[in-house]
Amino acid sequence: MNSNNTNISIFTFLILLLFSPIVSAQISVAEKAFAEAESKGFSGVLLLALDGEVVFEKATGYRSFEQKIPLQTTDVFEMASVSKQFTAMMVMKCAEQGLLTYDDELTDYLDIPYPGITIRQLLTHTNGLPDYQAVMDKHWDKSKVADNAAILEYLRKYQPPMLAQPGEKYEYSNTAYVFLASIVEKVTGRDFIELSREWIFKPLGMGNTDIRTLEEKAKVPNFAAGHLKDENGNYINANKFHSSDYTVWLGNRKGPGRVSSTAKDLLIWDQALYAGTLVSKETLELAFSPQTLNDGSLSNYGFGWDLSEDPDFHKIVSHTGDNPGYKTLIMRFIDQNKTLILLNNNAHESKDQLIKGAVEALRGW
Repeated sequence: MNSNNTNISIFTFLILLLFSPIVSAQISVAEKAFAEAESKGFSGVLLLALDGEVVFEKATGYRSFEQKIPLQTTDVFEMASVSKQFTAMMVMKCAEQGLLTYDDELTDYLDIPYPGITIRQLLTHTNGLPDYQAVMDKHWDKSKVADNAAILEYLRKYQPPMLAQPGEKYEYSNTAYVFLASIVEKVTGRDFIELSREWIFKPLGMGNTDIRTLEEKAKVPNFAAGHLKDENGNYINANKFHSSDYTVWLGNRKGPGRVSSTAKDLLIWDQALYAGTLVSKETLELAFSPQTLNDGSLSNYGFGWDLSEDPDFHKIVSHTGDNPGYKTLIMRFIDQNKTLILLNNNAHESKDQLIKGAVEALRGW
């Protein structure tokens, strides 16, 4: 069969698939869940894909509530902690190049007063480290913008105590991912942001994805602002709230957040992880495996991914993100190549029910 006939056959198959009774029924499930969330005031994008092909994609709400600019499926959102999977990928690429190993210790690379913690424990949130943001909030001059070097300096200066022994338990750690980005810079001699573009975003064609400063975000015309309600119940830009100030004075941190992207770009990323174009399948299997704790029990977090099992879907790897006004989610049902991406820019409570509806739609496919 020649390539033209192959392309026609694949296209015909997809058309038949999309209009099959089963798929039509499941699209109706997704449509109903989305319409219900929309009626309650949800603002955001939902994308569902099978084998990398979009079967449902919709946007509702506003890019800017104050200016009443309608949200589009192509709009750029702050990813928040969904960024951690990209940081983990940078570490994995360093490991495959022989620049580090997962059992190297943090103090092999950074001058920091927390010995006995491995890179593996940083990746899996089993490190027991204190919260860097609490230290910075207490001591940092907030008229200045902190970067990783400043964060490391203040952790050395004030030395807040460990929360647990390394390997003792799972406890989510933004501090660990600051350290991981700094380790990548140490072993490569390169800026983490520039290297992320070179190693991930550009090769994959993720043209709307970057680690942007506040000034760079302001120049992106289709950047969807995060929104929170004011005292009158109106949605306004989350940057106007005092609770959002940390996104400014910690605005140059690298590792735990700050990637901004679109739903379609996240789908490109999702599919690239199946292809083995970034790291080997063996490395990805390691990333999607639980961490063994000191007592022999398993933690349900890999390298930048939450891990779970479902009787229908089997293995699921996912991650949420939470920034002022933003709630983000990528769920990858990796045994079936099904994908759920949700981007929400008004931190709306109906997102949880929408996610449940979207999962049920995928369950029936």
